[in-house]
Amino acid sequence: MDAHVEAKKDLYGIGQFINPNDLTLGPCNAVAEDNAAQVLIFESELHACGSTLMMTEESLIYTFSLNYNPQPVGSSAVVRTSPACYNCGMPLPKVMKHNVSSLPLDPLWIPFSAVKVSEEFLYFTLKLMTDDWLYERPSYQYFLGDLINIEALVKQYFHVPLRVYVDSCVATLSADMNSSPRYAFIENHGCLVDARITGSSSKFLDRTAENKLQFQLEAFRFQGTESGLLYITCHLKATSAAYLIDGEHRACSYINGWKEASGANAACGSCESGGFEAAGSATGVVGAGASTGASTGAWGGSVSGGSLAHPGRKIRDVSHTEISEWEGDVTLGPFVIGEKVVA
Repeated sequence: MDAHVEAKKDLYGIGQFINPNDLTLGPCNAVAEDNAAQVLIFESELHACGSTLMMTEESLIYTFSLNYNPQPVGSSAVVRTSPACYNCGMPLPKVMKHNVSSLPLDPLWIPFSAVKVSEEFLYFTLKLMTDDWLYERPSYQYFLGDLINIEALVKQYFHVPLRVYVDSCVATLSADMNSSPRYAFIENHGCLVDARITGSSSKFLDRTAENKLQFQLEAFRFQGTESGLLYITCHLKATSAAYLIDGEHRACSYINGWKEASGANAACGSCESGGFEAAGSATGVVGAGASTGASTGAWGGSVSGGSLAHPGRKIRDVSHTEISEWEGDVTLGPFVIGEKVVA
């Protein structure tokens, strides 16, 4: 098994590409560049490129150092960026310590800030995607009315096929999902209410894979704030793909009525019972073409069982059938939402 690491060429997010020769994985240089996604690609055997191994009770953790050491250009002695070192960790199931190379695992390399690891080696992730949904979007800068493409994914090891759901999402000004003001734009177990409340274009896209769910959120700002900063925290759930979509496991959008991303529209029947306010009846959120939006009410997607802070597994009883369910929270941000300049 090899490690695969990707690093943005705009390493500091300031619009300036680094010299690829100045960035190494341990002592190893990048093996390729993806010019479309603007990333450098590193690959290494797990024991190579200066990796270190740590054992815990549950897993083996291979850690690599991504080293940035900027060199002067030409004969000058001037550099305009600072050296940096980033640690990349890859946890592998404990059962692998007896035979690491024989198990068919695909390691997942993504920022720790965008991943939650659930029990039994299951990963929830949220990623910003480009307009064509082909690549991860490197920038968190948007303007009012832009569509923010977000992809939720559950990555599984040793599991039956799973289906992922975005149970609830809240937007806040800080990384604390319980802070105020806040706006629950997905609530009531997978109802994307933003379009219903504000008339926006926000929606779930049709599913293309059971373990992946894509949705679009029309960019907005909280009324009365100048910074335009936003954080988004979503509560994700996963069940076996064999279980039916129902009122607690669904992805519903309001498009001239409620529609479900997999076509099971009947599961959206209770979305109207969520108690949200009608469009324009409350203040707090400002979108592209409207001056009013949703209320700043509390987190709308209450989940029984398990822990919101520590993702885990629970069992629910549906018609006397035990259904395993995994859940966890993931935060994206900070987003910077600017105002469009009208000529």
